[in-house]
Amino acid sequence: MNLSKNTYRTITGVKEVVELTKRKYHQWLVYQDNKPAYFVDFYDLKEESNAMMNSLVLCTDNTISEVLELINKRNNINLSIPKISRIGLKKR
Repeated sequence: MNLSKNTYRTITGVKEVVELTKRKYHQWLVYQDNKPAYFVDFYDLKEESNAMMNSLVLCTDNTISEVLELINKRNNINLSIPKISRIGLKKR
């Protein structure tokens, strides 16, 4: 797993985001309190947490954002996936 830290200049200001360099549709970097905290791979079922996320997202036809909202409400935490505005200028 390779990560890259990118800086985006947007209308609202400068935003720094850590992203996967070779991102696949089944891999996500989940943020907790606006800091990267968890890596989720839906098809790596050796890890218990990945298997749980696989069942929550793929088996119930929910999006990962919807699942994170449910987890946030139940456990009173702040998990999110950053939304990157592609309108801004990217600076590595």
